[in-house]
Amino acid sequence: MNQNTETIFSKIIRKEIPANIVYEDDLCLAFTDVNPQAPVHILLIPKKPIVNIDTAQQEDQALLGHLLLTVRKVAAQAGLKNGYRIVMNTGNDGGQSVYHLHIHILGGRSLSWPPG
Repeated sequence: MNQNTETIFSKIIRKEIPANIVYEDDLCLAFTDVNPQAPVHILLIPKKPIVNIDTAQQEDQALLGHLLLTVRKVAAQAGLKNGYRIVMNTGNDGGQSVYHLHIHILGGRSLSWPPG
């Protein structure tokens, strides 16, 4: 997959298609998942089009750190006081369906393990 590939997330970032945006800053955007797998299911995406963690470069280190620290802000804003799970799918076998790096923030109920 090419890092310049257009995805639905690219269109959400550019506000070309609607999304329930719950957080945004200069580097990333978070919105509710249209097919939630938990009572709270938010996707956090970088505005930079990185395909997945396997294609991230050394130059993306600060951005990746920013995303992980932003998870905490978004989870707190969503009221996830009892905990939450973050998931980053990579590639076909990892269950990645949109080839733009994204972090699932799942919570609002007790989550089982293993996930699937």
